Amino acid sequence: MSKVRDLELAPSGKKRIEWAARRMPVLKTIREDYLHDSPLRCIRVAACLHVTTETANLIITLKELGAKVRLCASNPLSTQDDVAAALVKYYGVEVFAMRGESSQEYYENLRACLEFEPHITMDDGGDLTVLAHEEGFWKSIWGGTEETTTGVKRLRQMEWEGVLKYPIIAVNDSRTKYLFDNRYGTGQSTVDGIMRVTNVLFAGKVVVVAGYGWVGRGVAMRSKGLGARVIVTEIDPIKALEALHDGYDVLPMTEAIKRANIVITATGEPDVVRAEHFKVANDGVILANAGHFNVEINLTDLKSMALEIREVRPNVVEYLLKDGRKVYVLCEGRLVNLCGAEGHPAEVMDLSFSNQALAVLYLKENHDRLKPSVYTLPEAIDESVAERKLTTMGIRIDEPSERQLRRTWKEGT
Repeated sequence: MSKVRDLELAPSGKKRIEWAARRMPVLKTIREDYLHDSPLRCIRVAACLHVTTETANLIITLKELGAKVRLCASNPLSTQDDVAAALVKYYGVEVFAMRGESSQEYYENLRACLEFEPHITMDDGGDLTVLAHEEGFWKSIWGGTEETTTGVKRLRQMEWEGVLKYPIIAVNDSRTKYLFDNRYGTGQSTVDGIMRVTNVLFAGKVVVVAGYGWVGRGVAMRSKGLGARVIVTEIDPIKALEALHDGYDVLPMTEAIKRANIVITATGEPDVVRAEHFKVANDGVILANAGHFNVEINLTDLKSMALEIREVRPNVVEYLLKDGRKVYVLCEGRLVNLCGAEGHPAEVMDLSFSNQALAVLYLKENHDRLKPSVYTLPEAIDESVAERKLTTMGIRIDEPSERQLRRTWKEGT
């Protein structure tokens, strides 16, 4: 039933899954705590996530807790084919994902994950949830989870419009997700992806970071740490002020791109870099995207302005403009950290995917009392993930005193 590139790749994928597992101790503790009860027995889960070694460990956890799982990719270029093969061959997961799949294949694979009438959906970007609503699959679904900022935005819009049919846990809004995955995970993996694809030196470069949310903060921090001179562009005055106080220059994109050697988009919004910016872009500028969808760099505008388009390295396309300037786009404007590298380190995905696993358990127990809205995972669950992580790291923290717990203190007493 599965649809993967080549099952012969499975041994390599299994080794890499095991390597990641050693760096995901929180997920391991969750398996150990719930394993004997099989709390997800007979529960069907449809997951649309980046098919990576870290995701594999989440899916294996759900399987070990009793769930039946189907998995498809949330990005056509992020699938690790050996991991997909290993999940099928060694772990009995139904997987519908191949790196480089067409748009038609992408949606066929989403449908395949919905056709077995899941009780719970797990999404990264919102495509699975939106399709479930558009094509009537939502009727069997108790609830879902959403992994990323872009997806949460889409689903909150659906809630606002009154068309959301089942409750969604916005895992992205948990502190143990966005403070670490978005900031430290994307910060490191985005820079890693750019360096792998281009082999450029960050030190001394002018790096423009579009958007100063948690992803943008992480990308700016890692770029600065490598010796780059960082400029931030923003539409939010408070975030712009924060970036300024964090030591970065803040400019409009039309000015920033004139100086840029590298531009990294991290907004989740369309047309962040468009025709008016290409007209004044620094010759040789490299454009990379760290947002979920490939809409932040307007490639339609760029193609219309180009005299010649050619691939000069794997995942690097050169656009020769009419005045002789050249613009380089990485990974078709898709997520550079997953298309050009391996995505986030396992240590940070341990937190995000522990939240995902606990969100599935929470939905299983509470779906009948939740309305079709977007919810944040309860704070107690969020804190439990942090506590588990600290324990696995051998870190202890203070306990509040009885007086602090009573909150009865007065100044000076």
